[in-house]
Amino acid sequence: MVPSAPLSSRVTELLDALRAEFDSLNQETSNMRLFKDEYDQRVSSQLNEIQAVQQSLFELERAHHKIKQQYEEEILRLRRELEARGGPPVPPGPFLQQQGPPPPSQQQQMPPQLPPQGQQPMPMGGGMPPGGMYAGMPPGSAAHGGGPSGSGMPGGPPIGGEQHPGAYMGPPGPYPPGAHGQPLTPQPQATGIGKDRKPGVMTPTQQQQQMAAMQQQMPSRHTPTQMSRNVGSVPTSGGPIKSVVANSQLADLDPDQVPANLKREGADWFVIFNPKAPRLLNIENIHTLDHTSVVCCVKFSHDGKFLATGCNRTTQIWNVSTGNKECVLADDNAPKNGDLYIRAVCFSPDGKYLVTGAEDKQIRIWDVARRTIRHVLTGHDQDIYSLDFSPDGSMILSGSGDRTVRIWSLETGKEISKLSIEDMGPKDAGVTSVAFSPNGKLVAAASLDKMIRLWDVASGQPLQRIDGHKDSVYAVAFSPDGQSLLSGSLDKSLKLWDMGRYGPQGPQREIVQCRSTLHGHKDFVLSVAYSPDGNWIVSGSKDRGVQFWDSRTQNTQCMLQGHKNSVISVAMSATQTYFATGSGDCRARIWSYENLPPSN
Repeated sequence: MVPSAPLSSRVTELLDALRAEFDSLNQETSNMRLFKDEYDQRVSSQLNEIQAVQQSLFELERAHHKIKQQYEEEILRLRRELEARGGPPVPPGPFLQQQGPPPPSQQQQMPPQLPPQGQQPMPMGGGMPPGGMYAGMPPGSAAHGGGPSGSGMPGGPPIGGEQHPGAYMGPPGPYPPGAHGQPLTPQPQATGIGKDRKPGVMTPTQQQQQMAAMQQQMPSRHTPTQMSRNVGSVPTSGGPIKSVVANSQLADLDPDQVPANLKREGADWFVIFNPKAPRLLNIENIHTLDHTSVVCCVKFSHDGKFLATGCNRTTQIWNVSTGNKECVLADDNAPKNGDLYIRAVCFSPDGKYLVTGAEDKQIRIWDVARRTIRHVLTGHDQDIYSLDFSPDGSMILSGSGDRTVRIWSLETGKEISKLSIEDMGPKDAGVTSVAFSPNGKLVAAASLDKMIRLWDVASGQPLQRIDGHKDSVYAVAFSPDGQSLLSGSLDKSLKLWDMGRYGPQGPQREIVQCRSTLHGHKDFVLSVAYSPDGNWIVSGSKDRGVQFWDSRTQNTQCMLQGHKNSVISVAMSATQTYFATGSGDCRARIWSYENLPPSN
């Protein structure tokens, strides 16, 4: 029998060798883990240093632009004062030598966020992943309008950090991008904007920085056409031109290539008419009202004699007939530091009062004749973006970035009811626009979460949540007969809604449903309005254009270009064929639209 001792000894030796090899590999693994941890720590430290440097550079650049703009404003003020005293006229253009404003993508964009430890950094040329300007307006953004900071409409986003579209405007120029066939592309949105900003309009600081540069951008390639009511004939030899007009959106067309009977030009504006629809309007510029800051809102008095405009710290009332400034309303008790943009204005039906909403979350009721404040309404937690009076003038409606709509008594200045948005989705539901129905029984509110909501005024109960837009809704308006609701959105479209059983003429449908969607703008739709007869719809957009739509056919009648920045606000006169526009180019303009007889 073979002895087993040598075999056992051999197995023991093999096990010892395996154990030794395992211990060696384990030690190497431990060493590699230590090396990896040390490497990760070094990489993280270097990334943090890069982030700190980027943040410092961003802060320095922002401080530089702010100081430069302050100097520009002071020089402009002093030169205007000198001109008023008989000195030389103020020359156009910036007074300080500069290389021009930074690109829009850098004006409001925060430093890129570095990836957390363990993730691969993004390629240098790839930029940041879009955080979405509506990450949570006006808004504006959002709005869009944070830019808007974030809302240019000036200011920044409401609660969710969304910006107002006005904040994301392209470089100023005589005609907007896209006018020659190049479609507009929305710029990247700023992220991380403080929630106490608004979706109202565009960043006021951005607008002010661009204001001086805008003065140099007056159109030079156009010669104003003869401004007569007679329409020229269509060129018979313009085959290619006809082809272009017939197959393009109005915003894509070059005015120089449009037949004479399909356009109308002024010194710094033009209108292009839709070749596929009968021409029913003639449009003229009546007055240009210069301001020293972004014009966030415009509104006619109910008798059509006055126009109110809201800008930084002041509300101005203008005589529609003469274009003269009647008065400037400013609250002497408001904080003196920083911006205080007036986001919304509205006259009472009798014209005795003007209500204003601002970035300081307060609503002021002004006695127009005495130019004094009758009441200051407090209660909202965020900026005020929209105001409306009830048809009988007894109640005031307000919408805010705090996701509430409130109804106030004009007589007492007390809150009557608070309509809160409770059915919130993943996006912030800050309110961007509000409106009373013509009979005063309903309230409509647009919000950043793409929804429109209806409430019953008497009970304060929600009636319906209207879903249909693909992005934040920035404007709502009832038709004069109350049978339709109009909305404008950052998805670049307008929608007409049948009011169904909520309309005054009874239940054609059980619920509000979309009748039609109007496409034609190349960028965010920021404002909408109905003509008093309900036949015309007017819309203003970040593409710097105003479009007239025939509500009877839902066709575009014409496209107007008369501003060098976003058209933040549009308003229609209730008594005359006038409409007004307010823009980030620091101008409000009053226009006439004359109805023409249909051509045979």
